[in-house]
Amino acid sequence: MMSHWPSPAKLNLFLYITGRRPDGYHNLQTLFQFLDYGDTLQISVDQSDRIQLLTPVVGVAEADNLIVRAAERLKQAAQAKQTLPPQAGAQIAIDKRLPMGGGLGGGSSNAATVLVALNHLWQTGLTPDELAAIGMQLGADVPVFVKGFAAFAQGVGEQLQPAEPEEKWYLVAHPGVSVSTPAVFNDPALTRDTPVRSLATLLSSPFANDCEAVVRKSFREVDELVSWLLEYAPSRLTGTGACVFAEFDTESAARQVLELAPNGVRGFVARGVNVSPLQRALRGDWLLRDSVPPFQTLHVSHQHTRVNAHDRIRRLLSCRSFSGRKA
Repeated sequence: MMSHWPSPAKLNLFLYITGRRPDGYHNLQTLFQFLDYGDTLQISVDQSDRIQLLTPVVGVAEADNLIVRAAERLKQAAQAKQTLPPQAGAQIAIDKRLPMGGGLGGGSSNAATVLVALNHLWQTGLTPDELAAIGMQLGADVPVFVKGFAAFAQGVGEQLQPAEPEEKWYLVAHPGVSVSTPAVFNDPALTRDTPVRSLATLLSSPFANDCEAVVRKSFREVDELVSWLLEYAPSRLTGTGACVFAEFDTESAARQVLELAPNGVRGFVARGVNVSPLQRALRGDWLLRDSVPPFQTLHVSHQHTRVNAHDRIRRLLSCRSFSGRKA
């Protein structure tokens, strides 16, 4: 029997690069918050001694897929501790909503969901810290998804401190391009010397993303999308992109702006949450919502309707107080 497990998106509410390490990696300071939106994994366990991915991802070999790699790493770790029989197997399918290369952490979240779900279903008994250590071998963002709480991250992302940013509503938009994370971090123009600051100082300062200038310069589509969203609300890049988010006090305000999105822009509206839907699933208080739509592609067919809608939204937003901080 298949059980359903959420694999939520994340936002980097701010992201600062504070230095480059001798090993080539970068030190950073970032604030992670989850979204009540993402992929869904369907998992069943068996005695086949095989990890089967029932819905392969186009362009990614099964052996390289983070879902399969996470399951295999967990299986090895549990069997080394003799808490899992050799014949343990699993079948995994995915309802993919999050774009690849979007800065929403989709692959890392998938890996974390596999680790947490199979640890529960196989009853291997590994601790969250042990799961996070396995996750770190798969990617720097995996541990925060395993831990399941909004966090201030430092180092390469492995130093996590619980945080409680305001749970706002977000319009998340994708400009239709894919951004290479290695290319961004290797760009000579990337800011790498932002001063290290305390969390309290960062929370009281305007939020920004050090990767944004490089990405906006390299991708006209991202630059135009950020500029458009800034007309309505505080907006910035998440991760290395390509997704951009705008923050709102209410769901209705976010949805009304989404309806005005330029032709071809895909987006969705979701609530920022400090406790991951994956943690709620472990507690049994998360329900699969088939009605939640994937990225929507918006098209506006009548110019006069667009102008009138712009006027209505501007009046709406001018009456609301936004405590978020522009990039």
